[in-house]
Amino acid sequence: MYAFQFRHDLNLLDIQWTGHFTPEIAMRYARELLDAFRRSGFRPGYRLRIDMSAINVQPKDAIMTVHEALRDFPRASRIAMVNGSAIGRQQIRRLMTQPYLRVFDPAEDSLAWLTAPEEVAA
Repeated sequence: MYAFQFRHDLNLLDIQWTGHFTPEIAMRYARELLDAFRRSGFRPGYRLRIDMSAINVQPKDAIMTVHEALRDFPRASRIAMVNGSAIGRQQIRRLMTQPYLRVFDPAEDSLAWLTAPEEVAA
């Protein structure tokens, strides 16, 4: 369904979504992610990658639950979303309007952008 890893060597929160969420799963995900973030030692300014390549889109009620539950989540300095589906990319761009967000396919390109120096990533 989902997994997350705090990669301290890269200051990267690496998340994978592998299945479709229900609103209940979405709330559990948000709670677990927030709790893990608090324990991780990460601070605002970390890098974030969410790999959604295993799915196209999430159901609207579930994605809106995640969106609302994580509204005040600590801010990343860069966000890379991985999704090769045109409709999946539309869903991402509709909900996530941060200017420091990029959508990638494949995941390797996202990691290169996330770890590049500031002047290269701009």
